[in-house]
Amino acid sequence: MSNQTRYNLRKRTVGGTDGGAATNNGGRSTEPAVASPKKAASSSTNDYKSGTNWVHAGGIEANPYLFVLLVASPFLSLILAYATSGSILNNDWRVTHPLTEMLPACTSDVSACISNTLSAGISVVPTMEGARFILTFMAVALVLERLLPGKIDFGPETATGHVPKYVDNGVAHCFVYSVLFFLGSNLGPCGNVEDQLLPGILVDLFEKTGVCGVYTPYNFGIMYDVFESSLSFLNIFGIVFCMFLMFKGLYFPSTQDSGSSGSWVKDYLWGTELYPRVFGLDLKRFINCRFSMTFWQLAGFSFCYRSYVLHGNVMDWGLFFSALSQYLYLVKFFFWEMGYMRSIDIIVDRAGYEIQWGCLVWVPSVYTFHSRFLVQHPSGLSYAAALSLFALSMAGVLLNYAADRERDVFRASKGQCKVWGSKPRYITAKYTIVDGKTGKSTEKSSLLLASGFWGMARHFQYFFELTAAYSWCFLANPFENGLLVMLYALFLTGLLVDRSKRDTEKCKLKYGKYYDEYCKLVPYKIVPGIY
Repeated sequence: MSNQTRYNLRKRTVGGTDGGAATNNGGRSTEPAVASPKKAASSSTNDYKSGTNWVHAGGIEANPYLFVLLVASPFLSLILAYATSGSILNNDWRVTHPLTEMLPACTSDVSACISNTLSAGISVVPTMEGARFILTFMAVALVLERLLPGKIDFGPETATGHVPKYVDNGVAHCFVYSVLFFLGSNLGPCGNVEDQLLPGILVDLFEKTGVCGVYTPYNFGIMYDVFESSLSFLNIFGIVFCMFLMFKGLYFPSTQDSGSSGSWVKDYLWGTELYPRVFGLDLKRFINCRFSMTFWQLAGFSFCYRSYVLHGNVMDWGLFFSALSQYLYLVKFFFWEMGYMRSIDIIVDRAGYEIQWGCLVWVPSVYTFHSRFLVQHPSGLSYAAALSLFALSMAGVLLNYAADRERDVFRASKGQCKVWGSKPRYITAKYTIVDGKTGKSTEKSSLLLASGFWGMARHFQYFFELTAAYSWCFLANPFENGLLVMLYALFLTGLLVDRSKRDTEKCKLKYGKYYDEYCKLVPYKIVPGIY
């Protein structure tokens, strides 16, 4: 091994990005490099390579299976909303037996199956109530994004030298939004006495302010009640929003990490800009985290409440523990949010249909499907069985956090830490960035961690994430409710496998021979000894 690729335990660098990597920003200014509209409009295919941040093959549209899913996704999301609604009970869809009854019935009369499917999809339409809920949900998130304090933190430097800047207030957002959502509902101080879950002294305090005299609370189960119409609105909003993002990236980009691929289809799907901002608001973080993850976090308990009321105040322990585990998983996410800002979603995938529409529509539709399904079809799990699966899911959540935390500590300490009681093993990998304005090349370096969790597999944290995901889906009891409730876990498996492949391609482009050496040290992508 060359001197540049040996395990360097003396030379230390700062920052962080790929896999278990820490990067050296070389004391650069963290102010964003902004491309002018004229320059952006003229720099299309020729400058495309320099603005892709070491990813020249685009996004997941390069995968034919995921591309087909992308094309069908808007209509499929509507079908999934319909399949978990109260309307499904009036339709002979046999959703709890998709393989043994639903599929044979469909193949026996294909024309009727197609007709019924199309009718179901187009029956999911936006309403003013659904649109109002989504816009209010976003408005509250926007206010919290702007007002909540937090320390300044930075993402990894891009190939053009841009260093994204963030206010790290995700944890405050998580808890403040949760409290506001509860207080504004019928379970809060302004609800009916029989619904309120607050101590009397707090209820009296709110009554003295006069707030309840002018405010009508919503039902805590609102996220289920308006799900169909709100998802339909999000579908339209997301498609139009991604058109705006494509136009902005081409003509008014926020940084030099932008440009056209020469294909309108690819530009729309993958995006034309890596870090779009409007009036200082980071659009990717706002959509991916502050809207999408918050929606997912609160949806479980909202669905659980609707199920509880719908079934005569009987608790579905499968749904309750699933909602609780997912809520805690997303608390973990907001604690780790700055780590997410260094993940492939942010530093590789541009702000296009794949990521932004996906977070606006696909996450609410698919990531909550197993929980939403249980509102009409209870799990039937006993308290003990549900608690056992909850414990397994939390083990996955905690180990996922431990792996992410291990990488963050390694990054923050510049490698001067112990991993599992020993000095960390890593490779010092060099790469080059190019200033888009001057054309000047600058050599940088990263530390690629090959110890602890990151020495077992390059993305071992994905295994723990999948452990949690499969536990949540099993809490929906697929043995009684059928294979459909496994949708999220199966989709996530495919997504993470594809993501690990794309991350490998990106790192090989960025680090070259250094990453080849790293892969020799850590040969497995996700599961040690298997994959």
